[in-house]
Amino acid sequence: MPSDDVTQLVLRERQSRDRGWYDEMADCFADDSIVQMSWFTGSGADFVRQTRAMAGRGDYAVHRLSPPAVRVHRDRALASLPLIIEWRIDIDGVEADLASACRSQYRAERGADGLWRIARITSIYEKDTLVPVLPSTRLAVDAAELAGYRPSYRFLAWYLNRKGYTVGDHHLGDDQPEAVAEQYRAEHTWLHQSPTTEATSADPRKEQHS
Repeated sequence: MPSDDVTQLVLRERQSRDRGWYDEMADCFADDSIVQMSWFTGSGADFVRQTRAMAGRGDYAVHRLSPPAVRVHRDRALASLPLIIEWRIDIDGVEADLASACRSQYRAERGADGLWRIARITSIYEKDTLVPVLPSTRLAVDAAELAGYRPSYRFLAWYLNRKGYTVGDHHLGDDQPEAVAEQYRAEHTWLHQSPTTEATSADPRKEQHS
């Protein structure tokens, strides 16, 4: 079934990333794919390259996945994959666990070869936590450093920015429900819009002659 194929596609992309199987990860993406998440915005191909580079610097996370909800319409599909991003990190000499809960929104399209590939990934952040690994230790995190970060991905953004990545405050999160609702509306519009209609709408010359 198409929904099973899409489910396996999104799970394979996450598994390949966690295991460092970058060639297999790259094969999950369409040539014109887009990825939008906390630390990266760009093409699927660049996302794979930057993920490899991130792991090479020792910045390594794993993803605990829940079953995705998949909707299929003809050769397009939407998958919502709940997950938790888990990091074992060092904060000024104290070992800590950072966990960030989010929903990854996948657009997938079936190509002329009959295979499904990822067209877009958009992350919607829910909440995160930061705790010491050893209960007897204490994390000395200045509350003033966290004050400017949004609650849906506060610790994730703070940590990644400390590591030299650039994480802005514009990403989708449940602390901004109107933006999230608009994202869902846009995704469902895309699902039911045929590629021909989409191309025509994007080209004003075609609209004039329709």
